[in-house]
Amino acid sequence: MIAAWIGAVAIGLSLGLLGSGGSVLTVPVLVYLVGQDEKVAIAGSLAVVGSIALVGALPYLARGMIDWRSLGLFGIPGMIGTWLGAYVAGFVSGETQLLVFAMVMLLAAGLMLRTQPVVNRMPVQRHAWKVVIDGIVVGVLTGFVGVGGGFLIVPALVLLGGLGMHRAVATSLAIIALKSFAGFWKYLDVLDDQGLELDWGVLATVTFLGIIGSLAGNRLAVRLPHARLKRGFGVFLVFMGVFIIWRNLPVLVG
Repeated sequence: MIAAWIGAVAIGLSLGLLGSGGSVLTVPVLVYLVGQDEKVAIAGSLAVVGSIALVGALPYLARGMIDWRSLGLFGIPGMIGTWLGAYVAGFVSGETQLLVFAMVMLLAAGLMLRTQPVVNRMPVQRHAWKVVIDGIVVGVLTGFVGVGGGFLIVPALVLLGGLGMHRAVATSLAIIALKSFAGFWKYLDVLDDQGLELDWGVLATVTFLGIIGSLAGNRLAVRLPHARLKRGFGVFLVFMGVFIIWRNLPVLVG
């Protein structure tokens, strides 16, 4: 169990250092280190990620850095999409969800390993309907596999919402919190229908350690080379994604 608690701190460290990636670690920690059922882990991931994101958003809220227009255009459709993703998850196996999750990990790795990140482009405000559609799509992904989607939300807010990087990160945290709690609420029905239960003690501990890790990550972020950290985490995600595919693909095809 010590490895699980170390993993929980790593979730927060990733969020504090990189502004994303923590949610991609939560499901593997709960499945492979804590030993939870896939659907229980995905539901728990939404609760953990939503709580950490909410705590992280509060300082930005106090400084007035959250963009309310983008929050409405992206966050509300995202909540609807997350609810739909959680609903669909009730009709597929946990192994299928983990395979999709592994694909998301590889996508996140690809974005982190880019030599010229998409968020470095000049922000230009785009049509509102594009932001709404992106919010729904990312929301469905959040509900289906239990990731907050910060690695997709931040570029979308910069390129489609026309926000600067700091306001995009602040708004992203608020959106992640809204979407995660919406998906978690629906997942309670999914778990109940399948006779599964959450381990609230584990969730509370992982959330607490994740918040501690996030605060530590925020302090370390100004001292460590961001680009090198991002590349290293991207490589790690590639290995994790391949590992999850290797573990679950034989179950589905066999």
